[in-house]
Amino acid sequence: MNRNIEHKLRMKKNQWSIVGAFKQLILFGWQQALSCVFPVVIFASLALTQVIPLPLLPRYDWLLIICLFMQWWMLRSGLETRDELKVITLFHLIGLALEIFKVHMGSWSYPEEGYSKIFGVPLYSGFMYASVASYLCQAWRRLNVELVDWPPFWAVVSLAAAIYLNFFTHHYWIDIRWWLSALVIIMFWKSWVRYEVGEKRYRMPIALSFVLIGFFIWVAENIATFFGAWEYPNQTDAWSLVHLGKVSSWLLLVIVSFLIVATLKRVKGNEASKTFDKITVHK
Repeated sequence: MNRNIEHKLRMKKNQWSIVGAFKQLILFGWQQALSCVFPVVIFASLALTQVIPLPLLPRYDWLLIICLFMQWWMLRSGLETRDELKVITLFHLIGLALEIFKVHMGSWSYPEEGYSKIFGVPLYSGFMYASVASYLCQAWRRLNVELVDWPPFWAVVSLAAAIYLNFFTHHYWIDIRWWLSALVIIMFWKSWVRYEVGEKRYRMPIALSFVLIGFFIWVAENIATFFGAWEYPNQTDAWSLVHLGKVSSWLLLVIVSFLIVATLKRVKGNEASKTFDKITVHK
């Protein structure tokens, strides 16, 4: 009799554990969805403007207007903070500089017409990089992200700079992306990211989070090229799947993005801590 009761109790406990895990998964997905609002709007705009011709202005210009309006709305609605807007603006400039160089080198192209093009690159393209920063900033805030065993400031900044510069220098010198990838694994081998879902805290190795985000951005890149956001040389005649080798490029781009956001967050946190200490001392 006692065994039957114990068995039923274990069954109920397992059922509650499954239900609880499912609820946590749903909540995590909802937080991720809210963090992806800006990227989703960009992809939706790419799809709609490809199917529905818009009057007065070329497609690239409408995409720029949509991105600017979306940023204005996110700030006014409180979905985005002023500090996050500053980070997004920084990423827009970083991404635009990379786009101008890559288009000049023939890595990809923007074949459509547009008034808001600089050196063959439409200004809306910088927002595609900014959307990565938007996701990172909002997910960071919503999931209450905390970094554990983070490397020294100088090492992180040096690595981020080396990865970004390699996107330019590999056209003239050897490509050291795999050396940089190995250096990332070594540097962040003991680093973890802690995040909060509901009232529970979880943790994940930093390296694993890089790989997962890089893979999903590669998936997003396939969707973007399908809807004509940009065009690789092998997609000139007809769309084809983006080569898996691009995952390494996106992985490094994600790492740069994460390192920049993490560094800015830590600098901001240190400034806030110093301000709090000064107030405490004054009191």
